[in-house]
Amino acid sequence: MRRTSLITILVFVAGLGLGYFARGAVGTLQQRYTHKADLAAIEKANQEDIEATLTQDPKRLIDEWAEDGVRFIPGSPPAVGKQAIGAENEKFHSQYPGFKVLSYTSKYKNLQVEDGLACEWFEKKGEYKLSPESPPASWHANGLLVLKRQRDGSWKGVMVFPISWDELATGGNVKTQ
Repeated sequence: MRRTSLITILVFVAGLGLGYFARGAVGTLQQRYTHKADLAAIEKANQEDIEATLTQDPKRLIDEWAEDGVRFIPGSPPAVGKQAIGAENEKFHSQYPGFKVLSYTSKYKNLQVEDGLACEWFEKKGEYKLSPESPPASWHANGLLVLKRQRDGSWKGVMVFPISWDELATGGNVKTQ
């Protein structure tokens, strides 16, 4: 009887240890997969930002934002919410109907992902024309981008906060996007 209880206890303890190890291993693998999927989706969101900015497609420009997004542009009050950001975009394009982006690049570094939020430092550069007749102008910005994972696994902007914003050769004081 005593021998049977000892074997039962050993089997039970071994089962606990095996279960604990398997749970930890599966959790780590799942975390790695989720992290890889998040990184790929964030890279896709960053690429979509470049494409939307280059084409100036109004729908694509607004689709990259979460409903509760906040966009800061130096010299302007923050645009709070996807609707406000869209209205700000429309206002800008109505003031400058011939606006055209000639080039736009974004570089990101120090990406941190935690609990459905991601933040990364950015450096963006662009060249644009306010109208077909205007001379090309360029701008450069450094700042912080915060993204939020959506229910479908995609990532949308919740905050863009420029730390520095330089407009070069604009031919006037113009607020750009």
